[in-house]
Amino acid sequence: MEEILDQDVLDIENWLSGYLSLSTESAWLIAVFSIIFLTLLCAFFARIFFNRLEVQLLKTKNHWDDILLHAVRRPIIFMIWLLGGSLAIFAGNIVVTDLGSDSSNMLLSIVSPFRRVGIILLVAWFLIRLISLTEVKLIDPKGIDTTLDHTTISAFGKLLRLSIIISVTLVVLQSLGYSISGVLAFGGIGGIAVGFAAKDLLANFFGGLMIYMDRPFKVGDWIRSPDKNIEGVVEDIGWRLTRIRTFDKRPLYVPNATFTSISVENPSRMSNRRIYETVGVRYADIDTLSVILEDVRQMLENHQDIDSQQTLMVNFNKMAESSLEFFIYTFTQTTNWERYHRVKEDVLFNVARIIEQHNAQVAFPTQTLQVELEPSNALARMPSAQ
Repeated sequence: MEEILDQDVLDIENWLSGYLSLSTESAWLIAVFSIIFLTLLCAFFARIFFNRLEVQLLKTKNHWDDILLHAVRRPIIFMIWLLGGSLAIFAGNIVVTDLGSDSSNMLLSIVSPFRRVGIILLVAWFLIRLISLTEVKLIDPKGIDTTLDHTTISAFGKLLRLSIIISVTLVVLQSLGYSISGVLAFGGIGGIAVGFAAKDLLANFFGGLMIYMDRPFKVGDWIRSPDKNIEGVVEDIGWRLTRIRTFDKRPLYVPNATFTSISVENPSRMSNRRIYETVGVRYADIDTLSVILEDVRQMLENHQDIDSQQTLMVNFNKMAESSLEFFIYTFTQTTNWERYHRVKEDVLFNVARIIEQHNAQVAFPTQTLQVELEPSNALARMPSAQ
């Protein structure tokens, strides 16, 4: 690349000096401004080209062309300025060399690595933008259709970006003259000390990795732990923390290492919701209790929101102090929390109507006090006839 740029600069110098009869200094002064002007024109026409291309691509239903365009347009514009600026500096460097200045080698030693590193960073920028935009389109319900969930897509995106950053760092160090093998050897030796110093950070990192691999929950799930005071909806799973929005709308930040040592319940993955209620009727209604239980059982079997394929039980359970208790054990078809309570409300109203239809009543705590008087005492208290 450097040889091509140097040869182009020499060709421009010879053409300006030979055909325009300009001195070396005057010729390259014009050459530097010409290169800057051409760079400006290229950047301007590149913007116009990308704007018109964007208008045309918006008419298509393919998301990948939009992703590629938005990922590449800004790195390309910066690439034009980087190459144009480096070419102008090389042109000025030849002028400095012809004038006998000693600063030319120093300028060249700065520009060449800067251009190489700039190209590497621009390529990395393009790849990171491509991954990020693809991740957004995969998560968006109106974007690219995929069977992957939000958590898996986010995990792949983070791993790919981390891999690119590590690779680019090593390539940049190699371009600047540092030995990668020495860096890797230092990393292996220093990794032990860093591991002891940042053991909590590493524990959280591997905890997040286990969440991505085992997938006990994903973004959007309602989770809770019987071991810790953790309950809410998962909003984000990072490499160090998991953000949970509690039901009182407060954010709860839980280190990922916590999930490796506690039990986590995921109600979002339940297949049904359970209705388990106990109802009591009066002791005076014991003759109609069996008929009430049969009617309640039939009502549940015919209810459109009750899953009859699951366990369904309506049984006389207990002779309590002031009531005859029976229990209802069944499952709803919905798992939605709000819909579940509406179904449960309807079931309980139906049970109350069935009890009322049989001239029975729902029992409540009562006490009966019976007082008996002995005949002799009663006669003794009667007033005597005068």
